[in-house]
Order: sequence, then structure tokens, then C-alpha cells
Amino acid sequence: MTRDDAVVALGANLGDPRAALSAARASLARLGLIVAASDVYRTAPVGGPPGQPDYLNAAVRLRTDLAPGELLRELLRIEREAGRERRERWGPRTLDLDLLLRGDVVLDTPELTLPHPRLMERAFVLAPLAQVWPGWRHPVKGETVEEALARVGLAGVSPEAGAW
Repeated sequence: MTRDDAVVALGANLGDPRAALSAARASLARLGLIVAASDVYRTAPVGGPPGQPDYLNAAVRLRTDLAPGELLRELLRIEREAGRERRERWGPRTLDLDLLLRGDVVLDTPELTLPHPRLMERAFVLAPLAQVWPGWRHPVKGETVEEALARVGLAGVSPEAGAW
């Protein structure tokens, strides 16, 4: 496993989510080499205020020289450029970019926890992650993406047709 590969989860449920994911993917390509990109999935919102629209979610595996903190700052910049406003936890958004993992790096700082603390519990994260890095094993829990996805299931997650 290479330590340089990072996986970024992309999500959006306001405006034109597919266009937001596509623009974010292009921005991510300027940060390194996109090794793999998942399909797009339609997912029911998890948490947050009731009545928000479904999300479109995807993931990108990125080979980059940026340190995790630098990469996080770039992801936040891309979100801001897409009009992201952080008003409420798990609220609707024009774009959400989460740094899920950086190879086998384990990190816990006030700004960033790697691997992402909830990635092994969320189908909307695991389904695209399984496409971009199927053999990845959580460096602390020891569980593979496939094992976690089998445990969590795919309720509320469905593939969306079309390129992004």
C-alpha cells in the first residue's frame, strides 16, 4: 500500500450536485493524479435537518505529494469556491469534500482525524470507496472496505446513471 494515495469523498445536495461533483473532480486533478474515480451514488441524507434532498456521492483516489493537513486546506478551499457555507452540522450543501484516508496513515489532531472516524459505518462512503480502493484495510480496526460494506449494507444507497 502506498502512503501517498488519499481518498476524498465528494457529496452535494444543493444546486446542481452532478455539476458540483464534476467541477470538484477537475479541481482535485490539479492537486495530484487521479488514480481512480467511483461511480456516482444517490443517497438518503444521514443526520441533519429533516426534509433535505438526497445527496449525490462519489469518491476519488488521488496520488498527491501534499501532506494531509495541506490537502485538507485545499479541500476546504475547493468547497468555499463552490459556495459551501457551514451553517449546521450535516445540513444541506453545495459541495462536501472529506479526506477519508491517506494510505495507512493514522492521525488525530484538532483539525484532522485519519482515517475518517465514521467511514467504516456509512454505506454512502463505503460503496464508492470500495470502487476506488477495494483492498484497503483500516490500519486500526483491521477491517477491509469489503468487510465493512458487507456488515453495513447498501440501504439508502443506489447507483446513478451517467458520467460525472
